[in-house]
Amino acid sequence: MTYTTTAIGYPYIGEDREWKKTLEAFWRNELSEENFLQKLKEIRLGRIDKQLRAGLDIVSVGDFTYYDRMLDTAMMFGLVPKRFNWQGAEVDLQTYYSAARGNDHAVACEMTKWFNTNYHYIVPEFEGQTLQLTENKILAAFLEAKEAFGITAKPTLIGPYTFCKLTKGYDKITEASFILALLPLYTQVIQELIDAGADWIQLEEPSLVTTLDDAEIMLVQEIYTQLTASVPGANIMLQTYFESLSAYEDIVALPVKGIGLDFVHGYDNNMEALRQYGFPQDKVLAVGVINGRDIWRANLAEVSTTVKAIEQLSHVKDLWIQSSCSLQHVPITTALETKLEPVVKNALAFADEKLLEITEVTKYLKEKNHATNQTISESMKAIEALKNHPVRNNSAIQKAVQAVSSQDFERQHDFKARQMIQQAKLQLPLFPTTTIGSFPQSDEVKRTRSAWRKKQLSDEEYAAFVAQETKRWIAIQEELDLDVLVHGEFERTDMVEYFGEKLTGFAFTAKAWVVSYGSRCVKPPIIYGDVAWETPMTVKETVYAQSLTERYVKGMLTGPVTILNWSFVRNDISREDVTYQIALALRKEVEALETAGIAIIQVDEPALREGLPLRKEHWGSYLQWTVNAFKLATASVKDDTQIHTHMCYCEFNDFIEPISALDADVISIETSCSHGELISSLQVNPYEKGIGLGVYDIHSPRVPSEDEMLNIMQDSLQVLSKNQFWVNPDCGLKTRKEPETVEALAYMVAAAKKLRQQVQQSTY
Repeated sequence: MTYTTTAIGYPYIGEDREWKKTLEAFWRNELSEENFLQKLKEIRLGRIDKQLRAGLDIVSVGDFTYYDRMLDTAMMFGLVPKRFNWQGAEVDLQTYYSAARGNDHAVACEMTKWFNTNYHYIVPEFEGQTLQLTENKILAAFLEAKEAFGITAKPTLIGPYTFCKLTKGYDKITEASFILALLPLYTQVIQELIDAGADWIQLEEPSLVTTLDDAEIMLVQEIYTQLTASVPGANIMLQTYFESLSAYEDIVALPVKGIGLDFVHGYDNNMEALRQYGFPQDKVLAVGVINGRDIWRANLAEVSTTVKAIEQLSHVKDLWIQSSCSLQHVPITTALETKLEPVVKNALAFADEKLLEITEVTKYLKEKNHATNQTISESMKAIEALKNHPVRNNSAIQKAVQAVSSQDFERQHDFKARQMIQQAKLQLPLFPTTTIGSFPQSDEVKRTRSAWRKKQLSDEEYAAFVAQETKRWIAIQEELDLDVLVHGEFERTDMVEYFGEKLTGFAFTAKAWVVSYGSRCVKPPIIYGDVAWETPMTVKETVYAQSLTERYVKGMLTGPVTILNWSFVRNDISREDVTYQIALALRKEVEALETAGIAIIQVDEPALREGLPLRKEHWGSYLQWTVNAFKLATASVKDDTQIHTHMCYCEFNDFIEPISALDADVISIETSCSHGELISSLQVNPYEKGIGLGVYDIHSPRVPSEDEMLNIMQDSLQVLSKNQFWVNPDCGLKTRKEPETVEALAYMVAAAKKLRQQVQQSTY
């Protein structure tokens, strides 16, 4: 048996977010383009050096990006939307970042979730453009690594089927012509790589783990038959991840030289497929056995047993030992985490540690005397120590979860009855205006919080600053004439971390950053123990804000499913049980807000949809317990308390029933970049509860005009009644600057007022 070590991909962010800082300095015109490119090259080469020092046999290149890899692929193939006025040839940085972030004259490309992860990608747009290879960036990365390190790296790029499936703008009629135009470009990229000396070329096809119908299977077969016929000398590693392979027997028969399978998240079905169908003996099997999506240390003895079982079932002669997916979904190194409790830190493995796990498990497989392997025994001891930690053995919390019944999920009366009660109490105008929750966190806010965390400010001084900022923004909102206000969340660094810091069972890191979208990075909390509510978390700030105004101020909470999906979660109990623990804690916070006189409480669930299993046949179970968890957190309030929720990137047409089942009185949805698609969806799938369709994109600094927002509102009335429609931005405004925020909200309020006038004049 020949073992080869590799990773599907490695983080590009840098240990101290050097990548993020470089991008943002360039956007602020603090770096010349030459210096910008040089700094990114240093980061790019540094990450290759790390993988080589970890002992990997094959290092991947092409997994680095200036913003997003789907955007990279689109730009490389000339898929530039017309509104950016690209004139052909190589795509310059101004055009590239305009597509990603928008500019004064054009909205940014749509952004959505990368499968069921917390990462967001830029959605390519096909408008009938003539596709062309503008620049072979994958070749450039390959040659750069060859020159710098003298290595033959493994170039990687998004595969043609996945790229096609995630691109929008074509239909059933134009799909074939789009693919026919795309394949010669893939052929050219691959051939140029072969000519430059590339041995293996990795094509990432995560779409092959989703549910495939017969037509889609035939399309995949045709794509790879044509592609491999065009480049007969290519050693293509067809890489899949995030789930087990769909249509296993058909996919492993494709004319490629290797297949990569996820034996972490797709363990059961991939193992069963091996038992039933075996594996082609003329192909290399790449086994993803080190989890690329969580931060827990692997039990390397168990991993080795899994690999041995795969060997026996597949009978292959060549195995690649690798991560289950790209390591971009985990932080870089535990070495910088000096303040974590030792029993927790010792049980963690970030990207660098996972590289070592790949090499160590391979050494273990090659050894004859396993008793001498200290790394294997250390991993088992670390896992056992955390298992016995008192915070994982809170019997009161465990009993509370077991005692949850169906009655705990239900409000007192149905929505129609509640709606009448709430309208009578709140007395809001038609098309009430509000925001999603957070306001811009200025440099002053960040500096003050940092000083407080470093003990340079007292608790009293910090609380006074937050109160002052809250008061200022309550006044701004009143001046803007928003109908329902928020306190602004100036005390919060992150919508999940803030709550985790006030609940039991959470740990927090210093440098464990991962990319959420673009240059936006987050430090997900670590749920390592039983979760419990100890004291009110948001009541003080919300009640203070409410005391400053006669208008309603929303209580703002993050929902249980989002806290789960945006955290690194313990793997010793089910995710369902963890979510119910969080929901029971939030239920107490909701009740505390209501008791304090807060009439509108928003419990955000932007991440509910992203946790969906990739196979639709598995959705039912997930949706049952996640919807119940939201209801468990919110159902105990009185009928006159209005429950709101918020969702991001929601494909409404296949999610209407779960959204309605949440039984929230009002939901706001991020839709500004895909508004026409949502309108079409609502025509087919009507929604009867309160709903706010985002009227402008908060991910871009661009400020839309009043008329632009009014047009979106007018379109919305084609599918929504005037009594259910709320007006709001797409999402929270934390990352925006104050001037653009105030300007955009002023236009939004003006547009809403104009719409009220039109309705009163019977225009609608």
